[in-house]
Amino acid sequence: MRFVDEYRDAGTARALSARIAELCEPGRAYAFMEVCGGHTHTIYKHGLEDHLPPAVSLVHGPGCPVCVIPMGRVDDAMHIARQDGVIMTSFGDMMRVPGSHGSFFDANAEGTDIRMVYSPLDSLKIARANPDRRVVFMAIGFETTTPSTALTVRRAAAEGLTNFSIFCNHITIVPALRAILDSPDVRIDGFVGPGHVSTVIGCRPYDFIPRDYGRPLVVSGFEPLDILQSIHKLLRQLRDRRCEVENQYTRVVAAEGNPVALAVIDEVLEPRPDFEWRGLGRIPWSAMRVRERYAAFDAERIFAPPGARVEDPKACQCGEVLTGVIKPWECKVFGTGCTPETPIGACMVSPEGACAAYYNFGRARHRATEPAKEMSRA
Repeated sequence: MRFVDEYRDAGTARALSARIAELCEPGRAYAFMEVCGGHTHTIYKHGLEDHLPPAVSLVHGPGCPVCVIPMGRVDDAMHIARQDGVIMTSFGDMMRVPGSHGSFFDANAEGTDIRMVYSPLDSLKIARANPDRRVVFMAIGFETTTPSTALTVRRAAAEGLTNFSIFCNHITIVPALRAILDSPDVRIDGFVGPGHVSTVIGCRPYDFIPRDYGRPLVVSGFEPLDILQSIHKLLRQLRDRRCEVENQYTRVVAAEGNPVALAVIDEVLEPRPDFEWRGLGRIPWSAMRVRERYAAFDAERIFAPPGARVEDPKACQCGEVLTGVIKPWECKVFGTGCTPETPIGACMVSPEGACAAYYNFGRARHRATEPAKEMSRA
């Protein structure tokens, strides 16, 4: 692929929209969950819902890693960062995620040394430049970013760096999807599967969804035509009474994923028995931790944070948004008490968060049109 414009062609989008409408059975409504926050961003940036018939609705899933980190883990990171001689490093998205006592930015203003980095390897540079300080990287993300963290730990071990460690918050997508499907309130007809995660894990891990739950999944790219084509593929499966995993993102995703990335993850990290997700609660075997072999680089072993569970603010409805129970604009504080500048919940912090996408790309239009769309479905 040399250009992006070919995936944003308006004429092709209109043609796909017409074909999508033709596949909808009269009197039937369809709900598809786009798992990845990157898809949510594209949907609202490019107004893709305007290209869909009233019978098709999109549900926003828990595919934004910043959004699903519970407040207790933020508080644990603060506990580590405030230890003597510690430099905490973090991706930019995490800097504004609120804990029970403020965000990383707030802690910085109080004198805690928390620095934004663009890669875990930047943290190694800081560790080399500050041999008298202990550098802790706030490791976060789905399988997309996990390999870079694992490679950084392996390099630190090879260099014999003794002042570097990670606070591991890497999570895995498959247990979260299973938890959603096990919910008694689930009303999802199919999934637009995550493209970035699938470049690492491949397509085969999703086979349980059609096999055990009878829902189709289409792994999708992130351009507007990618998502429209994925919705078309889902509807075609439902029309043909098929149920399988399809790969729309063939230009990037292989069925077997990336064996090299998977191998380095397995060498450095292992599954946790359970992990708390914002909005989904504790999900067994849904996150990673550092293996015993690399225990010297595990901040949880070194600093023993308290691990307290913290309830979300009562006004915040991030949990309902993450599980598709409500739309972001239905939250009581959306756009008033909770904005990207003053977020109450994590869904308003990350650019991939559903609330931030709604806020930045036409919240007024959706407030006006969503009730009408719901009435037309009824």
